Amino acid sequence: FSTPEQKDAYLHPLLEGTMRSAFCMTEPDVASSDATNMEATALIEGDEIVVNGRKWWSTGIGHPNCGVLVFMGVTFPDADRHHRHSIVAIPKDAPGVEVERMLPTMGYFDEPGGHGEVSFTDVRLPLSAVVGQPGEAFSIAQARLGPGRVHHCMRLIGLAEMALDLAIRRGMDRVAFGKPIINLGGNRERIADARIAIDQTRLLVLQAAWLLDERRPEALAAVSAIKVAAPRMACGVIDMAIQLHGGGGMSNDFPLAAAYAGARSLRLADGPDEVHQGVLARLELAKYGAGKWGGK
Repeated sequence: FSTPEQKDAYLHPLLEGTMRSAFCMTEPDVASSDATNMEATALIEGDEIVVNGRKWWSTGIGHPNCGVLVFMGVTFPDADRHHRHSIVAIPKDAPGVEVERMLPTMGYFDEPGGHGEVSFTDVRLPLSAVVGQPGEAFSIAQARLGPGRVHHCMRLIGLAEMALDLAIRRGMDRVAFGKPIINLGGNRERIADARIAIDQTRLLVLQAAWLLDERRPEALAAVSAIKVAAPRMACGVIDMAIQLHGGGGMSNDFPLAAAYAGARSLRLADGPDEVHQGVLARLELAKYGAGKWGGK
């Protein structure tokens, strides 16, 4: 989608690891589960694009190497909902860009990157800062969000594997009532259930990745399925590990509380469970001739 100039300025440093980006799509004053629901604007004035608005949960904004903000805003308010928006590549140090605050996730700031609330006040840039063409933002965002959801789910599997490993080690090492706690209170069955859940989710994620690689139409449903399944699985496994650690699991002496906060946030980030369940239900019902709302 980007021009050669944009690739030289941003893509190459991002690939080399010398620059970090922040994605500025979600807004504090509207329901952002609807990806077209925005108040922030990116309006064309002559040969400039003028950006105004407020974004939050902008991942990476606090990183010391953050150099570019990928901003999505309304350019054509009277167009249909999928052709109103534009994506603009904004240098972080552009006049009018202000990081208002960093946002903790259930108490964790996720340093050094973190998530922040950012204001944009009359940020003026040349039209060449627009990624793709004006009005194409929705299709660009969806092209990024699909593979991005697969990456989230892969990381969640790794997080669950770490939690299971910690749970087993803790259960074997700690003794209560004369026995290792792994042999008490149904903990062996919980370990077995965790392994089943992790491996089931891994297979779902592999299938979704393969369908995306093959550009199969079934990829839409598969990605929505893993975006629901993986965070729920990870939350369940991490919660089990916290329980096996007792009070220590709730402390920062172990990584489990922070892991749970991260996994739980992914039931909302990149689309909440309910949106993805809606996609799955719509696609399933369509096989039976049902319309968008379930009628014939």
